[in-house]
Amino acid sequence: MEMLRIENLYKRFGDKEVLRGLNLSVPEHSIFGFVGKNGAGKTTTMKTVLGLLNVDAGNIFVNEMPVTYGQTETNRYVGYLPDVPEFYPFMTAPEYLAFCGEITGMKKAEIKKRTEELLALVGLEGESHRIKGFSRGMKQRLGIAQALFNRPKLLICDEPTSALDPVGRKEILDVLLAARAETTVLFSTHILSDVEKICTDVAFLDQGKVRVQGTLSEVKSVYRRESYLLETESPEEARGLSEAFPVLQYDGGCRLQFDETACDVSAVLRVLADRKISVVKLERQEPTLESLFMEVVER
Repeated sequence: MEMLRIENLYKRFGDKEVLRGLNLSVPEHSIFGFVGKNGAGKTTTMKTVLGLLNVDAGNIFVNEMPVTYGQTETNRYVGYLPDVPEFYPFMTAPEYLAFCGEITGMKKAEIKKRTEELLALVGLEGESHRIKGFSRGMKQRLGIAQALFNRPKLLICDEPTSALDPVGRKEILDVLLAARAETTVLFSTHILSDVEKICTDVAFLDQGKVRVQGTLSEVKSVYRRESYLLETESPEEARGLSEAFPVLQYDGGCRLQFDETACDVSAVLRVLADRKISVVKLERQEPTLESLFMEVVER
C-alpha cells in the first residue's frame, strides 16, 4: 500500500516554477529519503502534502485520501517535524507532551502512558530541565516525540539532521529507525550518508521533478557502474601502470582507481600479468549514493 502518492504536481511562486510535474510514491512502513540540493523544492512539497500550500496542478493522496488545500482532514494521519521546531521554553519535555495530548482531547491516563513511551523512544526519559536549556539535538528528538504523539500513519521530517553534529545526527537517525515500527517515515535531506544508513527507499529531486525513485538496492542496481581500486606494492609499479592507462586515476602513491566505462578491467589484468606487477589489492567498489545522485542531476 502507498501511504503517500503525489501525481503530476506543479507549484509556482511568481515567475519561479518550483515543482514541475513531480510524481512520488511512498510505500507503507518504509523509511523514505527525499533527497535534493537546497532549494530543490523539498519543503514546498512537504507543505503541499500538509495542505498548507495550494497547488497549481496535480493530486496528493495520504492513506488513499485526497489532500485539499485548507481542509486538513488528512492531517489526522500525519505527524510533522519542521526543520526548526519551536516549543514553549518554560515547559519540561513531559509537560510539553502532556499539553499536546490535552489539546487533542486524549484522556489523562493515555497521555501519561504515551508520554512515557515516547520519551523513552527518543532518549529523553528522566529529563527534567526546561526546554530552553535543550541542545538542538534534544529539541529535534522532542519534536519527533511530539509528531508521533497521536500515532500518525505518516511521519514527515524536514531536514531533521542538517544542523546537528555527528553524535546528534546519529541519535536522530536511530530514533527514525525505531519509529518505523509504528509509522511510515518520510524525511527530506541533502545529507546522502544519512539516507544510506537507514532508508529503505529514496527519491532524487532535481529542478522540481523526481528524477529517480525506488528502493536503495533498485537505484544502485540501475545506476551501477563497476569501479575498481587497485593497489600495487610500489609507487613505481603504480606509476608505470598509470602511464600505460592514462585514464586511471592515480594518487601519486600506490593506488589507482578506474571504472569499467573508462577502462576494461581484463586489459589491466593482462598488463599486470605481463609485467609481473605485485598487486596488494584489487577491489570492486560499491557505488555511493552521492556518486549516483551527482550522475543523475548532472545529466
